[in-house]
Amino acid sequence: MSDTPVIGVLALQGDVREHLIALASADALARPVRRPEELAEVDGLVLPGGESTTMSKLAALFGMLEPLRERIAAGMPVYGTCAGMILLADKIIDPRSGQETLGGIDMIVRRNAFGRQNESFEAAVEVAGIDGGPVEGVFIRAPWVESVGAAAEVIAEHGGHIVAVRQQNALATSFHPELTGDHRLHAYFTEMVRAAG
Repeated sequence: MSDTPVIGVLALQGDVREHLIALASADALARPVRRPEELAEVDGLVLPGGESTTMSKLAALFGMLEPLRERIAAGMPVYGTCAGMILLADKIIDPRSGQETLGGIDMIVRRNAFGRQNESFEAAVEVAGIDGGPVEGVFIRAPWVESVGAAAEVIAEHGGHIVAVRQQNALATSFHPELTGDHRLHAYFTEMVRAAG
């Protein structure tokens, strides 16, 4: 891998364009990923926000579930925001019927924990490992993490709830950093991808 890692954004549903812009600003070569052959060409992957049930069904439809699970299990760096966090959880509380996860982080996640769409909010969040003060988090029907296993590290909390977790090459946030002008989390993830390469 060159100094410029190739980072994909799973482009089945959700705020793909915003992640592509944020990654490009963090000096990554960003590209949408919809098919297994496109997944094979990236060094890391972002799982965007959106609707986690729809995303898992579309991933199955596009033949992506098993290739994603294999790459994540093999250590490909992956970053999930909001619905992406749910996809990375080993377990979901109250999953919708047919909802599957990719796994990768030893955590139990509660869907829509912060409330409905009209209860969305922004908050300053202190994230361990991110310099320069708190990041602005946009919480839209956001999940939170009920608990983590020994391998997972809690890197941010908000209102007494876990909202960001890292486990080796996997990173997840409840909130959407891509919807703000602050791209430090994308830069942090880009560094994770470089280090893994």
